[in-house]
Amino acid sequence: MPFDFKKEYKEYYMPKNKPQIVEIPTMNYIAVRGKGDPNDEKGDYKRAIEVLYAVAYTLKMSYKTDYKIEGFFEYVVPPLEGFWWSENGGAFDYADKSQLRWISVIRLPDFVTENDFQWAIETASKKKKLDCSAAEFLTINEGLCVQIMHNGSYDDEPATVALMDRFIAENGCQNDISSERLHHEIYLSDPRKTLPEKWKTVIRHPIRKGDAKS
Repeated sequence: MPFDFKKEYKEYYMPKNKPQIVEIPTMNYIAVRGKGDPNDEKGDYKRAIEVLYAVAYTLKMSYKTDYKIEGFFEYVVPPLEGFWWSENGGAFDYADKSQLRWISVIRLPDFVTENDFQWAIETASKKKKLDCSAAEFLTINEGLCVQIMHNGSYDDEPATVALMDRFIAENGCQNDISSERLHHEIYLSDPRKTLPEKWKTVIRHPIRKGDAKS
């Protein structure tokens, strides 16, 4: 049976409906950067998702080609994720999606090297007739975070974030969102096939211990 990241690492992908503190290890991702409203059918976001999945599935199916990845094992492509902030440099702004900046990502298995990644970009670009050059191999170490499972529409997230903020304060920590540590979402539902009230989204915020920066 293919390795499923969501099932094997439930502490990262299947949190409870209440905030919890978690230490996130370093992970590698396929990443595409962009800006603007993700709901814009002609915007950067839709194109970014096409590129991400083209590269992700090229790597997943590499074992059926002449290109062999050392240490490869069959796996389920991990869920789509996103790191978000506002163009003015502030925190994620739900009210004005046109000002959003984002890094859309899909996690890479640890056995995928940067050379394998470059092969996948070139192969996907040729096979899919899609320019995948915007994709980058990105390593992120999130470290100490608070996360929660949000149920429902993305537009209803502020209430869930407020729960997280209270939890952070009650546990003697500080929200540590910055230009380096970002609002993070993991999408466990396909919005094309699921009603908004049934969407499941992991929301993750970086934190630091104590009441002040050292």
